Amino acid sequence: MNTLLNKFKKHLDDQDLSPLTIKGYLSDLQHFDCWFEQTNGEALTVQRITPTDVKEYKHFLLGVERRKAGTVNRRLAALAALCKWARLTKQITSDPTENIKGVAGVARGPKWLDKHEQHRLIRAIENDLELAKKNYPKRCVTRRRDASMVLFLLHTGLRLSEAINLQMSDIQLSERKGSVAVQNGKGNKQRSVPLNSDARKALQEWNEVRPPSDHLWMTVEGEHESLSGRTVQRILQRYAKTADVKELTPHICRHTFAKNLVDNGVGLEKVAALLGHSSLNTTRIYIVPSERDLELAVEHLITQ
Repeated sequence: MNTLLNKFKKHLDDQDLSPLTIKGYLSDLQHFDCWFEQTNGEALTVQRITPTDVKEYKHFLLGVERRKAGTVNRRLAALAALCKWARLTKQITSDPTENIKGVAGVARGPKWLDKHEQHRLIRAIENDLELAKKNYPKRCVTRRRDASMVLFLLHTGLRLSEAINLQMSDIQLSERKGSVAVQNGKGNKQRSVPLNSDARKALQEWNEVRPPSDHLWMTVEGEHESLSGRTVQRILQRYAKTADVKELTPHICRHTFAKNLVDNGVGLEKVAALLGHSSLNTTRIYIVPSERDLELAVEHLITQ
């Protein structure tokens, strides 16, 4: 199976998919590999996969592991991608996943911060900065960077990879206007995202103390290298804990930016352009109620 996955991974790399997407495909296929070997008593090869295997695997995910529709469909999609590639490369003559349908499920919007959570987060950022100024002056530059970066993510909706790869030359900033040029977005697409007053203020305050570097977001100590994605995630987790926010990730910041736009009446075409979406179907998730939206709707019911 390792040889098969390595060949398939090379194919995925050639399709210019994101590292996270490729990692997800391979993880799901490893799950199928374990199931196949335990069920059939033989090692998995793409030539040995039958339509019955795919049906039984689907039933296993639903009936034994009791997976949600999204997980089942994602794992079936990974298997379908493998079989489609195998057929295109003439490793198999027919696709065993071709007539297997996914699982219908109720669509749910992505996770984002509601207005109360956003308020708590911004308040936590402000308190953190004041605490650093009073008690930890050596940490002030680091804390200013952290605060500005989180506010920047909330007000631009950039993906994590897009944000940490920004160079100072990508930023156009003045008192009344500004923009950020995303040079290498998903699918190697370029776009320009205007900076609102909150994003400009966050950047201006960071620029007042930031060390000299070509990178916009960099380590404060040492060689001032670009921040790693893991460091950004740790910063967000620290703020989430302080603000009593259940979960905070770069993607939740992105979803929050998009949801705020939609709630303020911005059309999906403009939201898609700002997010760098190729299809409006991707952007439509922001008009689908999230689990939190549904919880609030039920809480507003008044018992007669």
